[in-house]
Amino acid sequence: MLTEFGKIFVFILVAIFFVAVSVFVAKLLRPHRPTHEKQLTYECGEDIIGSPWVQFNIRFYVVALIFLIFDVEIVLLIPWAYVYKSFGIGGFLVGAIFLILLGLGMAYEWRKGDLEWSRPPLPKLKVDKEKVSQIAKS
Repeated sequence: MLTEFGKIFVFILVAIFFVAVSVFVAKLLRPHRPTHEKQLTYECGEDIIGSPWVQFNIRFYVVALIFLIFDVEIVLLIPWAYVYKSFGIGGFLVGAIFLILLGLGMAYEWRKGDLEWSRPPLPKLKVDKEKVSQIAKS
């Protein structure tokens, strides 16, 4: 008789064997015709120009972090919404305080401008044409 761990070990061995056999059979059956075009890196149908080490705008990173933070906090609300009635008014108040703090955090990020994708336009500079012409003459 196998123990529970033995059964899991046999299951893992069968799974590894199945994957290995599937990959081997697929390699035998598939056509193998490599070309220069097939060996190139695929980048959404675009030809690769320049170095792959491009500096991205920091806003991509900031928006991703904000999304992760608020997404994880929202996921924490699912178990609370499922069982808060069993905790009575105390459970409801804890969840309400959490939601208020979450809303304040979102309002802070919004007010700070981190949720805006484009930067605010720069103020236009006023140029005194007379001073420019005087500088150009001298």
